[in-house]
Amino acid sequence: MELGIGMFGDLQINAKGEIQSAQQRLQEIIEEIKLMDEVGLDFYGIGEHHRPDYAVSSPEIILAAAATVTKNIKLSSAVSVLSSSDPVKLYQNFATIDLISNGRAELMAGRGSFIESFPLFGYNLQDYDELYEEKLALLLKINKEPKLNWKGKFRPELVNQEVLPRAVNDNLKIWVAVGGTPESVERAGRLGLPVMFAIIGGQPIQFKPLFDYYKKVYQAYGHDMNKFEVGVHMHSLFGESNQEIADYYYPLYSAQMNRIGRSRGWAPYQRSQFDAGIDKNGALIIGDTNQSVDKILAMQETFGLTRFSAHMDVGGPSHAAMMKSIEIFGTQIAPKVRVALKK
Repeated sequence: MELGIGMFGDLQINAKGEIQSAQQRLQEIIEEIKLMDEVGLDFYGIGEHHRPDYAVSSPEIILAAAATVTKNIKLSSAVSVLSSSDPVKLYQNFATIDLISNGRAELMAGRGSFIESFPLFGYNLQDYDELYEEKLALLLKINKEPKLNWKGKFRPELVNQEVLPRAVNDNLKIWVAVGGTPESVERAGRLGLPVMFAIIGGQPIQFKPLFDYYKKVYQAYGHDMNKFEVGVHMHSLFGESNQEIADYYYPLYSAQMNRIGRSRGWAPYQRSQFDAGIDKNGALIIGDTNQSVDKILAMQETFGLTRFSAHMDVGGPSHAAMMKSIEIFGTQIAPKVRVALKK
């Protein structure tokens, strides 16, 4: 099982509502990725958002910068909002990262749980599902064919058009991110694409039927089980003491849940929800080394994971807290998980 970190580029917001500058946060992110590589984590993913509380609107630029200061870690989006992107340009950008990084780039495509990119780039939300279906099909075709002919509904036709540059091994690894919809799971299984499930609330065991469905569809369409890959993305932060890291993180985490929740009609986030999430049956992996190792191993055993992604910057923890969490993950948690999985 690969172990890595995902981020959205959350900006730190203080008690007065003052927002950290994007310039400062972007420089911190590069330092953090460099440390991930140094401590031996397997991959890094960065999301795409177009909101005032996030620093990153173009994952490709962050990943290109990270490619120049790292040596081994895989570099991915988490996610690229495919529905409001041009698949041609998206492939070109990630192929370029792949060339800079000597084959370490990956692309994770999603429909986007935030919708700001649709009006920003001139797309109609009424086409939400159709846009994703068409653009995913085109992206996969580009990934397989250097020269292509293609005609769709939402972008100009391509006639004997070469898409350059090409990735190191010609085609990129393309993951798809899914939430809780069977339709998304069925599509990924039918296409034989690796899947990253976002488990960010409730009890993870509730997702088991979706994992089983994905595997069933994947097999039914005759895909090679030796290439079967499935991961989870879970809100995480690691510290020396369970109580200490929980008390530090709760105000930041709850504030972000409430900022998002206000636009979605959620009830105010409570400490009881946070504590239930940290519990062994909950979806938050926030605690010390031993507690975190136990929960990560439980996720692997339950779902048959090939990848675990710790989403580590929700609510904008300080750079110091992030660096400490990364260090603990790479030097303490990851080695114990790897040893346990070899037994």
